[in-house]
Amino acid sequence: MGHEDGSQSAYDAVETGDELVSWSRAYCRRAASDYDFDVDLHRVEWEVSTRAKRRAAAVKTPTVDDATVGEPKQWDSASSHSNRLGGPPTCTMSLSWRAFESFDRGEWAATLRHELVHVEQFQAFGATDHGPAFKRRAEAVDAPVRVRRFAEPKYVLTCEDCGADVAYRYRECKLVRESAAYRSACCEAPLDCRKQEG
Repeated sequence: MGHEDGSQSAYDAVETGDELVSWSRAYCRRAASDYDFDVDLHRVEWEVSTRAKRRAAAVKTPTVDDATVGEPKQWDSASSHSNRLGGPPTCTMSLSWRAFESFDRGEWAATLRHELVHVEQFQAFGATDHGPAFKRRAEAVDAPVRVRRFAEPKYVLTCEDCGADVAYRYRECKLVRESAAYRSACCEAPLDCRKQEG
């Protein structure tokens, strides 16, 4: 079945990583036009992660020396990061299969627009972040600044004084093993770590 139109029925029919890439690519082409993104989607490669637990999607970029959001980059064929014809280097849109399974079409589409803001920034500046310019652009294209967590963390760290949740971890790490050695920002109290059920 074709997934090239970005429609709801095509979204509901996605069953493989290749189909997810196909649907997402088609949606991004339409969104680039509808929301006036200044992006070259021919310079975006696509992949699907079946392991990602925290991020719904990500734009993976090469490091570009002296790149800062807000300072336009002059891409030319002499640049060590541009391709031989000039222009920005290729970046990769990495999609999480688990997030796709957790999100409805509207939330997945908003996630893709969030990632398109990163692509737009990277292609313009050689860098991207979640700073003020990102927030303004995300708002303009009806995209979240932060994409919701789609998997429950395995560990929750709380402040021993006020009981506020202060950190979440998806796997065992030093913070989980030695939580009492760390202090909360809210009360400067030791942290308590509890493992989530399930």
